[in-house]
Amino acid sequence: MSDGTANGAHERTGLLSFTEDDHSRKIIDFTDWDDENPRNWPKSRKFINVGIIALMAVLCPLASSMFTPGIAQIAADLNTSSDVVVGATTGFVVFLGIGPLILAPLSETFGRRKLYLVCFSIFAVLQIPTALSPNVEALIALRAVSGFFGSVGIANGGGTISDMFHPSQRAGIFGWYLLGPLLGPTIGPLLGGLIVQHLSWRWVFWFLTIICTINTVMGFIFLKESYAPTILESRKRKYEETEGGKFRIANQDDRPFSTKLWSSMQRPLRILFTQPIVSTMAIWQAILFGTTYSLYTNFEAIYGGLYGFSTTQVGLVYLGPGLGFFICVWFIVPKIDTVYNHLSEKNHDQGKPEYRLPLANIGAVLIPLSLFWFAWTVQYKVHWTVTVLSTVFFGFGQITILNTVQNYYIDSFAKYAASAIAAGAVFRSIVGGIIPLFAPAVFDKLGYGWGVSVFALLSLTLSPAPILFYKYGERIRERFAIEL
Repeated sequence: MSDGTANGAHERTGLLSFTEDDHSRKIIDFTDWDDENPRNWPKSRKFINVGIIALMAVLCPLASSMFTPGIAQIAADLNTSSDVVVGATTGFVVFLGIGPLILAPLSETFGRRKLYLVCFSIFAVLQIPTALSPNVEALIALRAVSGFFGSVGIANGGGTISDMFHPSQRAGIFGWYLLGPLLGPTIGPLLGGLIVQHLSWRWVFWFLTIICTINTVMGFIFLKESYAPTILESRKRKYEETEGGKFRIANQDDRPFSTKLWSSMQRPLRILFTQPIVSTMAIWQAILFGTTYSLYTNFEAIYGGLYGFSTTQVGLVYLGPGLGFFICVWFIVPKIDTVYNHLSEKNHDQGKPEYRLPLANIGAVLIPLSLFWFAWTVQYKVHWTVTVLSTVFFGFGQITILNTVQNYYIDSFAKYAASAIAAGAVFRSIVGGIIPLFAPAVFDKLGYGWGVSVFALLSLTLSPAPILFYKYGERIRERFAIEL
């Protein structure tokens, strides 16, 4: 029996681990060069899947921030205050984090494709009543619900990429996919600013309806199931229908469906609260996301108020971190695989999740440095180009941390990668959604210099994490090992 590790030079464990423990039934398994094994698919087939889920991962975060240039317009139209309208971002981002807690384990029960298509169809449809919101309460409620269903791309993208690519190939692909959760909030205000200025805030959601519908239709036509147990289950049913007799999937879980479902639903929270490394990295990412959304929701006040930018010009400021994202993905992210493969070769071709972490140290230095830079150049109203340049380095640092940590999760939890990523995403998104509610008060009281420096100091406290976990991570994982 094959363990599905073909072409994986540094694969420690296969796609699945197989044993023949039931001789009364034939075992269904992947063979070495099985065309249905997602890791043996042609590159074109893999990249079609990656492209569709990457677009989902872009569109949902895009929706999280796209309406921010129209906050004042929305407040005036719905007879409320701008601070209340910010709650629409908070609700969206919080449920963006809660969604993966449910949607990730469901994909490990029902398969990836079904979850993608059902959830993103609902997400696309929800943009219609959002565009027609008669009051701010409806807007906030609809945004929260759409954040939940839209999170499917973030919840299951890492798991889907893990399904299709070996560890030695994964980081570069994952880097481009991970642009979505960061690039979406970056380009959202730019597009939103153009729409708000030339049309109205409601057209932001009509635009989202159109592009989300197109992506959903593409998914129905081109997206292919990649989760190995689901593919093997389909093969099992086909054999039983055509050949008769009884078959069994290798390592089949024979527990009742309700038990399996309950176990899968608990999995992300069990990972989050029992694994110190995941908990620590989740806090780190939560600080980063809280900082990001706090800055993004205040760019209008900073550049529109202090520097006199127009709405469109404020939207262009968001390209600063976006440029940092692209530079990092192009030049640094592929090196994550290079470092991983090099360290694996030195360890007798045995890879470890900790081999993903060395490049995280780049972000550990750049994040606090760029935040201090931004804080005090804004405080003293230094020329806007100097302040925007700091956001390029902030974006660069974000990508190094997010990519290395997500790859660490995938390597550590393999088959349950989606649940591991969801464990980190929930805390990250909830904190990232709540902190911006308090950021304006902090900036008003402390000024931008000390106000943004608070975020820099918080990130600085966790900067040693990559070094510590690279050195002690394996021992910590072994000590806190859990049965999933």
